[in-house]
Amino acid sequence: TAAVLGAAAFIHLIRYVLLIINRTVLLNPWVAGAATWGGVAASVVAVFMVVASALLLTNWLIARRAAAYAHHRHQDPRPAWALRAGSLVPVVNLACAPVFVLELAHIEDRLKWMRRPIVVWWVVWVASTALSIFSIATSFTTDPQGIADNTVATIVAYLFGLAAVLLALQVFLGFERQPVERPSKRWVVVSAPGSDEPKAGDPADVVEPEGQNPAA
Repeated sequence: TAAVLGAAAFIHLIRYVLLIINRTVLLNPWVAGAATWGGVAASVVAVFMVVASALLLTNWLIARRAAAYAHHRHQDPRPAWALRAGSLVPVVNLACAPVFVLELAHIEDRLKWMRRPIVVWWVVWVASTALSIFSIATSFTTDPQGIADNTVATIVAYLFGLAAVLLALQVFLGFERQPVERPSKRWVVVSAPGSDEPKAGDPADVVEPEGQNPAA
């Protein structure tokens, strides 16, 4: 999905360059058609990839939450249908999906480490959605300057979408690097009371025999 979003941004960048060239030079009809329909095709593929990624991440979230709560011998307080609706319904998911992920981090006792990447992803995702809505709303213009401005807005929206996907990947990997059964705890090796380990000053700790030249 990140690769498709990056490719879509690049195609629209080429389209913007061709729009600038077209102000002074008449473009070949084949070149103009390829630029126009190439951008449309890239946009359609990007939409399908984003939807597919959302479905996969939602399924992962439901399964991960179920495993995390089961590990603590509890049942997820949110039913699967509520998780799907809150994660997949546009605009609603901006408020609900990150909360679901924060709850997952809390139940797995790793909120301290995961809060920042989740919040950063949340902010970029909101900005990406706002830019996408703006680019769609301004895409119906027909004057040359409006088309150029909309192309720039579309490029920026795709770049923010790319950033949101990469940040979501970082959040996903932050959970997947550690299984649910292994909580985030730091174990330190210490000596047991009354152990037979040698103490400082014991004969076993003397490096050189007494009375012998160290160079011998």
